[in-house]
Amino acid sequence: MKTLKLLLIITLALSFLTACGGNQEALTADSPENSMLQNVTAAVSGDELTISFDFEKQSGWASNQFAVWIEDADGGYLQTLYATRYTANGGYKSREEALPEWVNRSGLTEKTQSEIDVISSATPSSGSLNYTWDLTGADEGEYRFFVEGNLRWGNRVMFSGTINVGDDGNRSAMAETEYIYQ
Repeated sequence: MKTLKLLLIITLALSFLTACGGNQEALTADSPENSMLQNVTAAVSGDELTISFDFEKQSGWASNQFAVWIEDADGGYLQTLYATRYTANGGYKSREEALPEWVNRSGLTEKTQSEIDVISSATPSSGSLNYTWDLTGADEGEYRFFVEGNLRWGNRVMFSGTINVGDDGNRSAMAETEYIYQ
């Protein structure tokens, strides 16, 4: 009887680790279908820069967190266009692996609750998503755009690209993808 109970406990523990811990081999650049975020692009039209991507909500714990932000060409943070409410409202304190690049670059820990409320909302439904930055008053030149997402626990994906605001250069861009494993 003790052996049966031990086998049951081991089986349940392995099932839990497989479901919650993620599988690094399955989450590689060679298999992007496992990413909740895909096809990240940026385009300038008139006085707006729009970052677009496909989002597929994932089941399980420690996933579906993402943030979208803009930096200048020198890497200076400018503005967050969106962040999931859980992380923005302090989830990063209890789960340090939740969007660490965005938390660090955005200065989130110094923001007021009203500033956080403007950029965050509940995790959206699956589908094509668009986040827009109003370029009124923005200087011409290059800007960097970023989308960071948690795949599972510390496993993340980071999309980044460069876009030109003004008459010269690229007015649309596809983001480069980097997978980060903890």
